[in-house]
Amino acid sequence: MYTHILFDLDGTLTDPGEGITNSVAYALKKYGITVADRTTLFCFIGPPLQNSFVKYFNFSPEEALTAIKYYREYFRDKGIFENKVYPKIPELLDSLKKQGKTLLVASSKAEEFVIRILKHFDLFDYFDCIAGASMDLSRCKKEDVIAYAFEKGGVSNLQNAVMVGDREQDVTGAKKTGIDSIGVLYGYGSREELETAGATHIAPTVMDIQRIIAG
Repeated sequence: MYTHILFDLDGTLTDPGEGITNSVAYALKKYGITVADRTTLFCFIGPPLQNSFVKYFNFSPEEALTAIKYYREYFRDKGIFENKVYPKIPELLDSLKKQGKTLLVASSKAEEFVIRILKHFDLFDYFDCIAGASMDLSRCKKEDVIAYAFEKGGVSNLQNAVMVGDREQDVTGAKKTGIDSIGVLYGYGSREELETAGATHIAPTVMDIQRIIAG
């Protein structure tokens, strides 16, 4: 039975598809790149932004850092709220808290944005610890964010901890920090992606998360 549950944000607690793709499109336009189909930018949801600009648009590391600055111009006050909470998430979090679980957020999104989103959608108070990436990107890999969440939250016994997320980075980050993972299928990652990465469990729906955590 799991007692400490870490949640990814994007694609797990909230659906940020509109805001993230709008922010990426805004940044790309600064480079003269127009994207006709915004769904092709869903690949940016989950992984660190710098990696995605390099991988999908062949930006140099320096160009990627500048692109992130442009991204944040749009995201900071507009894209951040082009977002919605997945159905049944508040009920899940409320149930887990009543069961005495310790809930943490471990997101590759900048921590200040994570906090603003959780407060905006009235999810903030469910969590004992909220951990995100640093603005300078020195902490953005999922395994580093998970380790930071445990340190910040004062969690030393990892035996009963589990990471809940929708992308392979959540699974591999969990494996690298020695904890189990629950891959969710309602977000932006496929079953194949999550199983290939080695997810301990697969949760097709939000309520399946509850079932798995209960053992």
